[in-house]
Amino acid sequence: MLKVLLARAHQKHRTVGFPKQPPVLPDRWRGRPQIDAAKCPDGCRVCADVCPTDAIRVEGRGVELDLGRCLFCPECERACPEGAIRFTAEHRLATSSRNALVLAEKEFQLAKALDEKSRRLFGRSLKLRQVSAGGCNGCEADVNVLTTVVFDLGRFGIQFVASPRHADGLLITGPVTQNMESALGQTYQAVPSPKLVIAVGACAISGGPYLGHAEQRNGVESVLPVDLYIPGCPPHPITILDGLLRLLGRLDSAC
Repeated sequence: MLKVLLARAHQKHRTVGFPKQPPVLPDRWRGRPQIDAAKCPDGCRVCADVCPTDAIRVEGRGVELDLGRCLFCPECERACPEGAIRFTAEHRLATSSRNALVLAEKEFQLAKALDEKSRRLFGRSLKLRQVSAGGCNGCEADVNVLTTVVFDLGRFGIQFVASPRHADGLLITGPVTQNMESALGQTYQAVPSPKLVIAVGACAISGGPYLGHAEQRNGVESVLPVDLYIPGCPPHPITILDGLLRLLGRLDSAC
């Protein structure tokens, strides 16, 4: 017992201060992209041509970037001769609708809180069943790390459970492969109503790098209704936590 106490004193407090304090993110971390269409020459399609998932659409000087498809690779930023696209350190990426993930020069719409009735049900205690529907284990790893002492998801009343029958909703990663479609549907049916569905990562939102492949379903939305979209490849744990807290109305809309 003494050794445990000494180890605890040596380690000190390891839980991050988020959301009361701004998150500390790596210098090389790429957050929400920013588009400056004024810098785009007419007819230039360099950024769209290098994008591996066709996440960028260019019409004249109008540039749109679909965060649901974006892998957050730096290819568009590197290729753009005028610096019209750049990745910021903005960690807030979660949205409540698929259309809100399409970036242009409009204001980005962060995820909205559930209605009052749903917040009464889930706001202080949310149990989620995590389902990997054919993921590469990148998003799965960043979801799992939320349960460690560093992020301590349980302090917000959010927990992952083993059975969908004990869950309030599903947190889904992966593009929904053909082999997982039936299992995902059965898992969803086993969750008592009302229930939530959260799509985490580019694969779960759009199919990611597997977009259009015959052996997968291009994301969760093709088979289930989605309440929260958290883009990234993979999204940072802070980004996932931010999205969950916004859904539950635990963050101020201005934050």
